[in-house]
Amino acid sequence: MAIKECWSVLDGYRMRYLTGGSGPPLLLLHGLLGYSFSWRFALPALAEKATVYAVDMPGVGFSDRPPNPKCSLREHAERLLRFLDGVGVASCDLLGTSHGGAIAMMAATLAPERVRRLILVAPVNPWSAHGRRLAPFLSSPPISWLFLRVEPCLGIVHDALLRRLYGDPQRIRPGTLAGYSAAFKIPGTLKYGLGVVSSWNRDLADLEAALPGIANIPTLLLWGSEDRAVSPNSAQRLRRVFADCSVEIFAGVGHLPYEEVPEQFDRAVLEFLSRSLS
Repeated sequence: MAIKECWSVLDGYRMRYLTGGSGPPLLLLHGLLGYSFSWRFALPALAEKATVYAVDMPGVGFSDRPPNPKCSLREHAERLLRFLDGVGVASCDLLGTSHGGAIAMMAATLAPERVRRLILVAPVNPWSAHGRRLAPFLSSPPISWLFLRVEPCLGIVHDALLRRLYGDPQRIRPGTLAGYSAAFKIPGTLKYGLGVVSSWNRDLADLEAALPGIANIPTLLLWGSEDRAVSPNSAQRLRRVFADCSVEIFAGVGHLPYEEVPEQFDRAVLEFLSRSLS
């Protein structure tokens, strides 16, 4: 199934996305400092059953870098809904990973009538302690200043962090590190990331308060048992938010199951999407 590169103008900035396939709309939302490249193994399989849209949110990937990015969860969610307006999608299934999973949940709370189902891959959530202490440190003025000063030299650190996101780094396929680095090296990417972590804890409190509003959306939670970024232990607490929610844990897998075990991941997503909506 052919996947094509497209562009949309959102809030005055060019936003890149990949699309293809046929069937009900399915929007794929990457994690922090990821981009549509994250879905390179999933897109061909999912496009057999859905019309897929894999976005590069403004500030990352090959989308424009706004000079003063607005990075709260609510602002991201509102931006995502405006993107759907721009491409003429009234409602869709929404698949988000990590920080993108949190954006997906927030978007659903703002417009539950537009989200048919949620597929959340290790989504950032109020019950995972990972990041709660680190985010205020990273976003503090002296640390932010330091990171922005040394941004051109952060490629090696970025590669090391990416390796930690795998349960087994031997599963990293050729071209993965280069693919992520190509977009990470575009000036302004780190500024976007620091903007996200600056409101991290406030965003999680905002999300927790809003979650009861999407309790009736059918949801699938997917996690790797060896996830070091978002605690797998938070899956069961998050599961209780939803009236109709399944959880699948991939044994021995890290934070990126769609890259580490793509065949298992695609099968789980397609089985969920094949279920009839009541």
